[in-house]
Amino acid sequence: MWRSPEPRYDAASAIAQGGRSYQEDAIVTDFPFGMDSGVAVLADGMGGHAAGDVASKIVVTEVYSELKFQSANFAEFESEIPSYMKAAAEGANQVMREHVEDHPETHGMGATLVSLVLVEHRMYWMSIGDSPLYLLRDGKLQQLNEDHSLAPQIDFMVEQGLISREDAQNHPDRNCLTSVILGGRVARQDCPSRPFELKMGDIVVVSSDGLQYLDNAKIQKLLYKYRRKKAAEIAGYLLEALDDLGDPEQDNISFSVIKLNHMKPVERKIVAKPTGLVEADRMLTTRVAVLPDGPKGPDPKEETPAEPVVAASDGQVPGPGEHLETYSYRGQSYTRVVPDKTAETTEDTSEAEADAIDPGLTATETTIPPGAVSLDTVEDDAKADGAAASDEDDDDDEGDRKIAVGA
Repeated sequence: MWRSPEPRYDAASAIAQGGRSYQEDAIVTDFPFGMDSGVAVLADGMGGHAAGDVASKIVVTEVYSELKFQSANFAEFESEIPSYMKAAAEGANQVMREHVEDHPETHGMGATLVSLVLVEHRMYWMSIGDSPLYLLRDGKLQQLNEDHSLAPQIDFMVEQGLISREDAQNHPDRNCLTSVILGGRVARQDCPSRPFELKMGDIVVVSSDGLQYLDNAKIQKLLYKYRRKKAAEIAGYLLEALDDLGDPEQDNISFSVIKLNHMKPVERKIVAKPTGLVEADRMLTTRVAVLPDGPKGPDPKEETPAEPVVAASDGQVPGPGEHLETYSYRGQSYTRVVPDKTAETTEDTSEAEADAIDPGLTATETTIPPGAVSLDTVEDDAKADGAAASDEDDDDDEGDRKIAVGA
């Protein structure tokens, strides 16, 4: 019996608003079943600055789209991954600059960035700002990426005995950033050229600083306690612990938990299709056929829409010297094509003949509308002779009659 292979990665994301009025974090994770690589991108909008939520969305959208575009090259050109990640961050910074130029009222908006690319058990990252990248290994928690805030300097002051640990935790400048994506020059970035190799049992957590309302000892305890659980369950326990704090000043929370399920060798690497390659013997794929009279979408080259074509009830379109005329028949309104008035019109049509005229048809060829009864129309030569026609005696005159039968 065929069994689905176990996915290489177990990944789950979580996001919560905390005690803030708005959500200014953004996160996306992409670890497809069947792939031996994956991507995670997180951004924390600068709290208190204009449009922090927009800034985080710009960063995540731009970075993720670029990394996804390059994902088919990860296996074959793995050494280029750091350059892909740097280019993605530069692109996000450029879009941020353009947005601020177009919307001056958002001047000062910014966001942190942590992006991850995993290829098998090898992990690359790019970080700007203070959003942490944690690793739990052998029961010990450590932060892998640089902290681009004043927190490291304040903690160093504790080690030197200049301030107490309690004062360091509550220092007003602790969360002051030394590097961030603002649309200008990025002061510092952390993007190692060589990958970090993961081992079985490792747990990776990429998060915004909202998770740091739990101290490192608490995060370590939770990750170690539930290390054999699925990533989604671990994420749930972390959110539950934050909720138990009941801190009214709780910052926005976003994080992703990533675990390795196995380290089996790759069976088939994903490679990018060469540009311009045409496969002559390939299997049939989806093709597009253009039908001559099918429904057509809008033409992007057409600057002004064409005037709508107005037709009569029977679908006829008025031509030169004709126009549409609206009239009522048995309580319903119809339109028909009639010639422009160039001569006197006959107004001696009998009431019975008017009932037999279908909307839009000429006098030489008429059809009874739905619901009309059968009607014998006596030709002009019979009228001239004054003959009296009846339904029972006209069997020999069928050639001189025209029967209009209602549908």
